[in-house]
Amino acid sequence: MAPLEEVRAYHSVKTKTISELKAMNAANHHNAGEQSLWYAVHARSRHEEVVFGGFRKKMIETFLPKVEVMSRRKDRRKRILAPLLPGYLFVHTDLNPSQYWDIIKTYGVVKIIGIEGKPVPVKDEEIASLRILDGTDRTVKNQAYITEGDRVMIMEGPLKGLTGYYVKHKGKSGKVVVSIELLQRSLAVEIEDWKVDKIS
Repeated sequence: MAPLEEVRAYHSVKTKTISELKAMNAANHHNAGEQSLWYAVHARSRHEEVVFGGFRKKMIETFLPKVEVMSRRKDRRKRILAPLLPGYLFVHTDLNPSQYWDIIKTYGVVKIIGIEGKPVPVKDEEIASLRILDGTDRTVKNQAYITEGDRVMIMEGPLKGLTGYYVKHKGKSGKVVVSIELLQRSLAVEIEDWKVDKIS
């Protein structure tokens, strides 16, 4: 989801090395066995809904997080639901060979996100945060990927339970930055006077 400069004063950018992500992948698969996990799927531009429908027809559990935005139509302005992470959606699967090819062969799919051609699961905590944001009318802004800073949880309000990194701008509303590690993407969510507690 200029944005980088907005948060650099509060966090420093840290990118996972290939070796670190490969180690995470190995650990996840070792612990998971054949249980279903969440994987990120890269879709062709503006094909998120097409891919979502394709997965549903194949009975593949899928999640396409959305956010309310103002439409860009010139004739009228109205609020619509748009993908929260353009170009990405998520599938819940044990990724057996048959399911893998069902996913890959779905029209509009580019690839399953991974390292060196091997799919890597998305953390359950990150999926949980995306579910909280799903359908929100809060102002959500895609950010450069953030890993360092005060990790917080919103304790009240419509986004209760959301975890991320807290950013405070003098004279402005604070924000919580939610990061999706595998995608190297972050989302900045405006918050009001809700209670925010540091969790690490």
